[in-house]
Amino acid sequence: MRRAILSLTLLASLAAGASPALAGGLDVRLGAFFPRGAETLFQDDRTLYNVNTSDFVGLTGGVEYNQVVMKNVELGFSIDGYGQTVNSHYRDYTRPDGSEIYQTLKFETLPLGLTVRFVPTSKRTKVAPYIGGGIDAIYWKYEEYGDFIDFYDPAYTIYPDHFHSDGWAFGLHAVGGVRFYLNRDFAIVAEGRYQWGHGDMGQDFAPNGPGLVNTIDLAGWSVTGGLHVRF
Repeated sequence: MRRAILSLTLLASLAAGASPALAGGLDVRLGAFFPRGAETLFQDDRTLYNVNTSDFVGLTGGVEYNQVVMKNVELGFSIDGYGQTVNSHYRDYTRPDGSEIYQTLKFETLPLGLTVRFVPTSKRTKVAPYIGGGIDAIYWKYEEYGDFIDFYDPAYTIYPDHFHSDGWAFGLHAVGGVRFYLNRDFAIVAEGRYQWGHGDMGQDFAPNGPGLVNTIDLAGWSVTGGLHVRF
């Protein structure tokens, strides 16, 4: 994780020190994030609760400063956010009176990213496709609160509780998109991005057994639209 943050800092410094004669830009974007939902946490959720991976599809948005560092190559520094809250209940268990046992699941991520983007067109073009990739330092947080079953109690006691885990993780991403220029300085942007990453969860979500760790999947697609301002 320290290496990821140091790499982000170094590349951001390079972008800030780029020649002022080279163009810079600012992107603002909004869209949806589609979590992959693999690894142990989401597998357990789908088994235990009445939820599916698609329930975690949620709103994402962010802002990015990008700087041309050489012909047709940009370096961008971005911050994005995603969050989704899902109401659920146990799939196979109910209260003694037959009513559902409800809980709420909440998943959030905040990736800080650096992207190298190749834009193989001139400044005069009206349509500018691009591809790129980069690294991320991803802050994530996952919570469950509501009523839960104590499966270690033969009576399956139901109790209220709040479980929480958060942390930082290293990530990678690949991007592809297109800018539709309205004039020299403003463009509408459509972008697709895939993010890779995972995090180790804390004691609130530790499996039963020495040395076992639950992992949360931070990977998934995002599809966004936004505005690019060149200056």
